[in-house]
Amino acid sequence: MGSYRPLHDGWTVAPADASLSPVPAAVPGCVHTDLLAAGRIPDPYLDDNEDALRWIGHTDWVYETTFAWSPLDEARVDLVCAGLDTVATVTLNGVDLGSTANMHRGYRLDALPHLRPGDNRLSVRFDSAYAYASALRDRLGARPSAYEDPFNFIRKMACNFGWDWGPNGVTAGIWQPIGLHAWGVARLAGVRPLVTVDNRVGRVAVHVDLERVGDEPLTLSAAVAGVRREVTVPAGERAAVVNLEVRDPALWWPRGYGEQARHVLDVTLRAAGDATLDTWQRRIGFRSVRLDTTPDADGTPFTLVVNDQPVFVRGVNWIPDDTFVTRVTRERYAERLAQAYDANVNLLRVWGGGRYESDDFYDVADEMGLLVVQDFLFACAAYPEEEPIAGEVSSEARAQVTRLASHPSLVGWIGSNENIWGYHDWGWPDELAGRTWGEGYYLDVLPAIVAELDPTRPYWPSSPYSGRPDVHPNDPAHGSMHIWDVWNQRDYVHYRDYRPRFVAEFGYQAPAAYATLRRALRDDPLAHDSPGMRHHQKAIDGDAKLQRGLDAHLPPPRDFDDWHYLTQVNQARAIALGIEHFRSLRPLCMGAIVWQLNDCWPVTSWAFVDGDGRRKPAWYALRRVYADRLLTIQPRDGALVLVAVNDGAQPWIAPASVTRMAISGEARAKTAVDLVVPPHSALTLPLPGDLASADDPRDELLVASANGERAWWFFAEDKDVAYPPPAYDATAEPVPDGWRVTVRAGTILRDLALFPDRLDPSASVDEQLVTLLPGESVTFTVRARPDLDPAALTARPVLRFVNDVSSCEREE
Repeated sequence: MGSYRPLHDGWTVAPADASLSPVPAAVPGCVHTDLLAAGRIPDPYLDDNEDALRWIGHTDWVYETTFAWSPLDEARVDLVCAGLDTVATVTLNGVDLGSTANMHRGYRLDALPHLRPGDNRLSVRFDSAYAYASALRDRLGARPSAYEDPFNFIRKMACNFGWDWGPNGVTAGIWQPIGLHAWGVARLAGVRPLVTVDNRVGRVAVHVDLERVGDEPLTLSAAVAGVRREVTVPAGERAAVVNLEVRDPALWWPRGYGEQARHVLDVTLRAAGDATLDTWQRRIGFRSVRLDTTPDADGTPFTLVVNDQPVFVRGVNWIPDDTFVTRVTRERYAERLAQAYDANVNLLRVWGGGRYESDDFYDVADEMGLLVVQDFLFACAAYPEEEPIAGEVSSEARAQVTRLASHPSLVGWIGSNENIWGYHDWGWPDELAGRTWGEGYYLDVLPAIVAELDPTRPYWPSSPYSGRPDVHPNDPAHGSMHIWDVWNQRDYVHYRDYRPRFVAEFGYQAPAAYATLRRALRDDPLAHDSPGMRHHQKAIDGDAKLQRGLDAHLPPPRDFDDWHYLTQVNQARAIALGIEHFRSLRPLCMGAIVWQLNDCWPVTSWAFVDGDGRRKPAWYALRRVYADRLLTIQPRDGALVLVAVNDGAQPWIAPASVTRMAISGEARAKTAVDLVVPPHSALTLPLPGDLASADDPRDELLVASANGERAWWFFAEDKDVAYPPPAYDATAEPVPDGWRVTVRAGTILRDLALFPDRLDPSASVDEQLVTLLPGESVTFTVRARPDLDPAALTARPVLRFVNDVSSCEREE
């Protein structure tokens, strides 16, 4: 059997022009993190350091190491480069082994002829990604793009060049493992287990590609769930299939639908004399998946069906969790995906401007039952279909479809992010003047690769896409859509204008947590428009859009503390309103994927978890509106209705009440109803006229209750509501690992929140944005240091609610 030796030690990196002396290099890693570790640059994420460090992406870099080698009795020794970022020339003992120009695939280079006993010198030169992409743009002709940098002319993580939530940090480096693989006779060059389930029979077609140095017959075996088969691979053959059939296998289900049963699949390649040549092992899951797009009376649905069960997608979009992706460990993936899981998410879409995520990411998703759809890596730009890009795209896609085939969490491939929509709506045809823009990838190349290599999973040409070339790609009635006019141009209540079949992107901004901002910014004082805050707001007119939202709904902030709290409230409300509306339309609408779960650095953005891993208030709102059971009041045809949504496996049977009351808590009208909501369905009940309208909109609200679930309807915006001066009692008592904070309301307290990170950056709280009626109370559990000041923990700016701003405004 062959052997693998990692080559991760002893590396240095320096500019190719020797303008800086070499520094130690971590492999896997990148230039930025190496320079940072050596103290040569400041942290790119702090203040505006990003701008001063752009020279790194315009510089050529050389990594070098020396390793000892002793000859082995193997016919082949390959230098295996799992990932080089990006334009690289690999040299061993002064001989060029090969060149690369794609971050998203691996390379295997024949090293044996150039290895020598004793010390060997290995170097990898990385030419500037800017220089390569710019030269290719000049040769092939410019293409329209969302940003000026030429990210669409190089197969590299697009958001490295900066995005409307991310910094410009154009990396270079050996970003995946590198090592020597010694082998003989034959090896497993690729293993693709294609798993299907039909009539309680699980089938695994194990497709294997072989690389040989001889032509002798081989034996290939595969085993899973107690079933084993082997086949003979005839002399010279380089591909084989082993078919396994398992009766009544334990199935892999998405979270909320069943267990996540996984089974070890072992594949072994043996020589004629029964010597083991190579092995491969993964954990697979038996499950079926399809996309139901059968036209109906309302258009074209977009329904994900797993194990013949239609799934309402409660999704989040995923971006790289760090611009410097080698800093994202399995533990960090587990933490971030647990935050998604705890917010009742069941699907993550890996966005096309980032990367094909790691095996760790998918393995954690497999364990948690989180569904994943993976974009091919094209985003917000026209991409050339000429060489060398075309060949790289095909090789990259084939490699990634093969690599990810074993993961049950992966339930679909998407051709691009917004590129077909962009061609239709963003003025591309005139700018292109007949040049290629990527359509051939999305409609021909990529679907053909998926159909050939992984027909068990659906493919969709783009996000958004209507499913038909004669229908606008962002038509709400057909396929998937993105809703961005709300954030960019309109108030968030206009989410209700849409009756979509599936929403794959929509979102609303808010700043990062206070402790995150204070760590990243030296601004003194900190203000919404202070220099650091401006630099860490990448969206076009982002602050103006935040202000528009505040003006429409909330009282004017008096200072940064108010602004920070109120903008976070508005993000939470915007997302909650949209999701409640989309879920209330079930089964017309069968999914929402909100933008975005995570951030890659400290920034004002659409994320629910900020760049330091802190949960913003919107995360708590997401947890509530993505819960299995949702109670919501919705406007329909000039009236109000109560909608009960049940995404659980059991019927929801409960008494419910709806009360119209004064802000003071006095009941004005009330009704009682019995909820009987079958699993995976929604029930809509009209509300009586005496509940659906207010005598005084400024002084009244509706509250609906069932089984502890609540829904609110305010007849006026907070800025216009006649809130009384807030009255409450708040106490804090120490408990193991933190504090227990109890708030008792003497008056209504709207969107009560607690921000303990203002006192202890490591602190967290179990709940946020709770509305209390007079006489009610809530207890927060805070994980924090034991030495916090209880008075500070129960006062502004740690303890907040909307009507403390409203009342102060009136008093002034």
